Amino acid sequence: MPNTVKSLRERLDALQTEMSDAVSGKAAEFRYSYEKRKVKFRAEAIKWQRPFKVGLWRYVSGAGILTVLTAPVIYALIVPFVILDLAVVIYQAVCFPVYRIPKVRRSDYIVIDRHHLAYLNLLQKLNCVYCGYGNGLLAFASEVAARTEAYWCPIKHAGRVASYHTHYWQFSDYGDAEHFHEDWKHNIELVRHLPKSD
Repeated sequence: MPNTVKSLRERLDALQTEMSDAVSGKAAEFRYSYEKRKVKFRAEAIKWQRPFKVGLWRYVSGAGILTVLTAPVIYALIVPFVILDLAVVIYQAVCFPVYRIPKVRRSDYIVIDRHHLAYLNLLQKLNCVYCGYGNGLLAFASEVAARTEAYWCPIKHAGRVASYHTHYWQFSDYGDAEHFHEDWKHNIELVRHLPKSD
């Protein structure tokens, strides 16, 4: 069984790499470059994008009253997001050096680059910045939590989980009391030897 899980994990990693390569391959098609976390569009690409932009008034008026009324609820989440961001940064800064766990680089997860797109109006750009921050923050927090779980409680669950983090497949099998302590030590070493952020 462990070989099957390892084989499936390797196939999943290969598919994720293939998907990333496919997305990166779009840069030439849409005439932009991405280097050192910066996007640069060629002038003809920006000129090509602009006619697709929907004006701000048309965008808001076409949104529907319920969408407009629920927007403040979405944006109210900025308060808990900022608190979570600060808490995770402090937690990682204080605890990870003690456990000798490599820190998670926040900028690997929080990517804000969609505001460079000329076919988005101001509100769409703001929405994209917000979503890039919110989803990136949750992914960052999830990786910090995953490394913590790999260090302190590396046991698979008895039931299915909707989504598995990358460290999960190294965890001890649920109910395997005989190998738990050995697996736990092994997981601590695995998490301590994760690649360091640049």
